[in-house]
Amino acid sequence: MTDIAIVAGRELRPLLRSPFSLIFGMVQPLVFLALFGPLLQGSLGGDVWQWFVPAILVMTTLFGTSTVGANLLSEFLTGSHERMLVTPLSRNSLLIGRALKEMVPLAGQAVVIVAVMLPFGFRLYPAGALLGLALLALFGVGLGSLSYALAVAVRRTDWMFWAVHQTLLFPLMILSGMLLPLESGPGWMRTAASFNPLAHMVSAERLLFAGRIAEPTVAWGFIAAAATAAVGLVVGIRAMRRST
Repeated sequence: MTDIAIVAGRELRPLLRSPFSLIFGMVQPLVFLALFGPLLQGSLGGDVWQWFVPAILVMTTLFGTSTVGANLLSEFLTGSHERMLVTPLSRNSLLIGRALKEMVPLAGQAVVIVAVMLPFGFRLYPAGALLGLALLALFGVGLGSLSYALAVAVRRTDWMFWAVHQTLLFPLMILSGMLLPLESGPGWMRTAASFNPLAHMVSAERLLFAGRIAEPTVAWGFIAAAATAAVGLVVGIRAMRRST
């Protein structure tokens, strides 16, 4: 635990000294809210923000944690990662500390997004919102770990990181019902979405932020997030232990 705290602190210090990356990360979700929200309002009715804001929080987590492997690629180029490997820090902590660090800016961005949308009619249910943030954190740890594992795997051909990232990211996002409802889509798309953990996450977040904590769909969301975290940590720790 001490090693994890040391690694997380090391990763957080540049962010605290220069929070511009946190501010820049707010641009994309706010643009989606400003441009997609009015378009959806005509088809979804008055509750568009209850439907759309939780999905934007999932999207922020998705983009924020799936790209963190690029930071590790930069450390490979500068030799910083190799210097970390020869320290007495646990190899596990090198991954877990980095993954947990990502939860701090994501939590800050989520709070800002919710606060911005409250004057526009978004209703906040505190208990559900806290559980929703915990769900995002669990999913984000798993996805961030997978991103680091990918960076280790392709460190000799770093362009492959972005090729794999873009190939997987957008189909997962579209098949999650994040931006458009899947109920009106073809049957094959709804079937594919049922195997997408991101789709279960989006459905669970919408219910949690609506205050409907006891719904079975919420449980499926936590199962999907826990499975992603378990797979991500196992794969990521294994990759970090083998890193040279």
